Amino acid sequence: MARQTGKAPQEGDPAPEIELLTDAGAPFRLSSLRGKNVVLYFYPRASTPGCTTEACEFRDAAPKFGSADTVIVGVSPDAPGAQAKFKTKYGLPFSLLCDVEHKAAAAYGVWKEKNMYGKKVMGIERTTFLIGKDGRIRKIFAKVKPQGHAVQVLAELSAL
Repeated sequence: MARQTGKAPQEGDPAPEIELLTDAGAPFRLSSLRGKNVVLYFYPRASTPGCTTEACEFRDAAPKFGSADTVIVGVSPDAPGAQAKFKTKYGLPFSLLCDVEHKAAAAYGVWKEKNMYGKKVMGIERTTFLIGKDGRIRKIFAKVKPQGHAVQVLAELSAL
């Protein structure tokens, strides 16, 4: 297993470009959202308890994010079918991206070695990036706790 390589982006840096498939199998480019604020959140796996809590909180707060000219985008290593099922089951009103090759997670520095039940495995460290309208990272939320996270991001967004 390869460890994370390269330098993770920092606050103030341009957001690395992402080119992935959405939950619907359509191509997506992060740069297509320039001119809007973006909440780019990385989560380990669709339909797991923490990921469901986080996604549903973003779903419930989606109108407030929309009022702030902000687009929510979730990213995990799941394939389009798993992402589509997750999105439909919980009525998620935003795109979920399929990072099956971990390229986006690596570019953002969130593909990391983790310790699961005493075994070292590679996986996504739950992290959210708040990207400004100019395409620069305004805030990084590392090692996110899902409960209450959407409210935390909204508060930071209002401070931009």
